[in-house]
Amino acid sequence: MSEPGPALEDHEIGRDAFADDKEYQLHRLRHSAAHLLAHAVSELFPEARFAIGPPVKDGFYYDIAYARPFGPEDLVAIEARMQEIVKRDLPIVRGQLSPEEAEAAFARKGQNFKVELIRSFPAGQPVGTFTQGEFVDLCRGPHVDRTGKLKHTRLMSVAGAYWRGDAKNEQLQRIYGTAFPTATELKEYLERLEQAKARDHRKLGRELGLFMFHEWAPGAAFWLPKGTTLYNTLAAKMRELLFGEGYLEVKTPLIFDRELWVTSGHWSHYKEDMFLIAEKNDLLLHAAGEREAPPPEGERVRLLATKPMNCPSHMLIFRSQKRSYRELPLRLHDQGVLHRNELSGALSGLTRVRQFSQDDAHIFVAESEIAAEVGRIIGLVKRVYDRLGMGVEVALATRPDTFLGSAETWARAEAALEQAIVGAGFPLKLKPKDGTFYGPKIDYQVTDALGRQFQTATLQLDFQMPERFDLSYVGADNTEHRPVVIHRAIYGSFERFIGILIEHFAGAFPFWLSPVQVKVLTVGGDFVDYGETVLGKLKAAGLRAEADFGDATVGAKVRDAQMEKIPYSLMLGARERENGTVTVRAYGKKEQVTLTLGEAVARFTEEGRFAF
Repeated sequence: MSEPGPALEDHEIGRDAFADDKEYQLHRLRHSAAHLLAHAVSELFPEARFAIGPPVKDGFYYDIAYARPFGPEDLVAIEARMQEIVKRDLPIVRGQLSPEEAEAAFARKGQNFKVELIRSFPAGQPVGTFTQGEFVDLCRGPHVDRTGKLKHTRLMSVAGAYWRGDAKNEQLQRIYGTAFPTATELKEYLERLEQAKARDHRKLGRELGLFMFHEWAPGAAFWLPKGTTLYNTLAAKMRELLFGEGYLEVKTPLIFDRELWVTSGHWSHYKEDMFLIAEKNDLLLHAAGEREAPPPEGERVRLLATKPMNCPSHMLIFRSQKRSYRELPLRLHDQGVLHRNELSGALSGLTRVRQFSQDDAHIFVAESEIAAEVGRIIGLVKRVYDRLGMGVEVALATRPDTFLGSAETWARAEAALEQAIVGAGFPLKLKPKDGTFYGPKIDYQVTDALGRQFQTATLQLDFQMPERFDLSYVGADNTEHRPVVIHRAIYGSFERFIGILIEHFAGAFPFWLSPVQVKVLTVGGDFVDYGETVLGKLKAAGLRAEADFGDATVGAKVRDAQMEKIPYSLMLGARERENGTVTVRAYGKKEQVTLTLGEAVARFTEEGRFAF
């Protein structure tokens, strides 16, 4: 193997690809930990074949082919061997081989996945490697310089994966792990994971009666009564917010002819992720791909698809009539149902589904209005997440190597987004070359109560779809102009957003959002009449109230209400009935306060007032 030269350094991912130096150093550490994992596996299981092992959010993984499944005892052994290699403090040395040398070297070891990767690299370019002891792996880096710097590494789990993410390819085993610079950071992360398990939205959703799934409708949530209340409350609050901001709500069809998707560009870029339907003689027959042969003479077959996003239908609404510059910005909001054909193995609770809805909007603007409108949207996003007690960070994703439109248009769009980000008081963080092919975007990172970050809201500038749909408006100069479209969502999908909120609040929702706000509890069965009176007053005031008039002790009833995470329990006995009062206990507290029924209703009504 030859010594590394300057050319190899050019291929390594540098600091400029990361938001800051801390992110870069963590990437190096976790990338190196993935190699450490593969090194340990190669010593313990010499017949293992290695695919890829990248760093990812919160850790790293390595995809490995082996004759039998890895079990928990294997992970213990692998982690122990990793620590042995750490103690060896081996230098991690960058190198390079010619494509021919690299292919021959990995072929001799039976590493067919590495050989396939090498053959996919640009012809004639040196192949980057990193070596630690006897272990050599393909890689362009970056890595730390010695294995001794990888002390604080932990293996987490093993799952199935397919080579290159294609179910038609060989199935592999994906071993996940994490790594941190210090023992304290690793310990804090593991403690957060334990807290996250207790807050898992799938667990709490079942315990609190919010939603369910069934195998006959994979990837589609059944919203139970309490979950439907939660869902509708969020939908209504978003509608209230957007109505005040000049948005117009629309509803659009669920199924469209393929020609819509051909026009929008989704047919060539997104068809595999759509549910397709063949229509024959006006009857919907079955889900299908495109027919390979033409239909028999006289038989009319049309291909349709359920919509995976709303944007093309909103283009049709804009195009349905002549538009004036006086109508801009035109803000269309749509909470319609969407379907995306996710792989069944990728489905996960509410966070990865096939059927979902978004608080979706498409805003048609003149190019001169971009900065002001984007600034307005950034303000809305911050407003919503501040009210939910969640922090927001933003980053600008810039022009990728492959893009539509002109570089000049992209430069103007990026400058407008930069102006809006800085104007909203956020530091300008860049994600170079991470924009969509049709325009730059703003990525929002939302931080929950456990310090975890999620991408929920989104904002994308689109110069291409108005072109593809031939949209225009008449400007002040009485000539036609092309609008720009801003794609934006604040919650993102309701399903994923609710999953995040369940975990953020640990199921103990704030009063305005809680599916049941007040539980009325009687002390024995002698006070049901008064209980009915209290319940009626609460409901008449628009409060979401339930009652427990059963024979259990009041202590047992309070415990049940606490388990249900209901914000307030009202206890009623002889004294309360005689005085027209209620004894109030808040969720998670032992203190009790006695109020008149009128005072309690007024207090709850005021607490229930909420707007973003």
